[in-house]
Amino acid sequence: MLENPRSPRVRAVAKLAKKPARVESGLFLLEGPQAVSEALEFRPELVTELFATPTALDRYPGIEEAAVVAGVEVEYVTEEVLESMADTVTPQGFVAVCRQFPTAVKDVFAAKPRLVAILEEVRDPGNLGTIVRAADAAGADAVVLTGCAVDLYNPKVVRSSTGSIFHLPVAVGAELEDVLTRARAAGLTVLAADVKGEDLLSIRTEGVLARPTAWLFGNEAHGLPDAQLALADRAVTVPIYGHAESMNLATAASVCLYESAFAHRS
Repeated sequence: MLENPRSPRVRAVAKLAKKPARVESGLFLLEGPQAVSEALEFRPELVTELFATPTALDRYPGIEEAAVVAGVEVEYVTEEVLESMADTVTPQGFVAVCRQFPTAVKDVFAAKPRLVAILEEVRDPGNLGTIVRAADAAGADAVVLTGCAVDLYNPKVVRSSTGSIFHLPVAVGAELEDVLTRARAAGLTVLAADVKGEDLLSIRTEGVLARPTAWLFGNEAHGLPDAQLALADRAVTVPIYGHAESMNLATAASVCLYESAFAHRS
């Protein structure tokens, strides 16, 4: 059992909360029973280390069973050691180290997707993780990050995706124009979410959403500049029927992705 919270091994894991360590190592931090369970079920080959307190393993025996099946050794640690490794203030008994696994943009569109979320310079880790989770829930084929987006492997992104990061391809570091060119070549209609766009209801009624679609979402604070909006086939706004001043990016993205999901299945 690991008992020293200041040991070099514990420090090396804790450093993965910072981007320089992730960039240098090609690894990232995973916390909590849900995320660890998803990794072991869907991408066990990515898990290089798995740490858990005895109490957590008693509470979630299925995780140890899944680790055995996946050939991943579980290392017991004290509560103090786990707290030193984790990025959260109150970790839930599990920390894993995983290899990063971004998808190439060309592979996303070579697979002939029907629904893709493109995120241009999304900076908030909670938003990114939530959109990845929503895209997964809506049955999207992939998520693509363009421009200077927040790091996909930021611990807050990983946590807010609640394991969805392991369920669908996510491409990073792409240029928007190249991505949109590839999307159109793959037969997708590009719809940009923007407050100046056409009402989502009218787009739905017109039947546009039934087509293979790439939704383009902009930065939380600034949205999409006119030059980027011009690159889309249509601009669409989610109508606000109450008195809210605006809608959170992740919420608006969820609505748009689900509208496409409904249309594709109707």
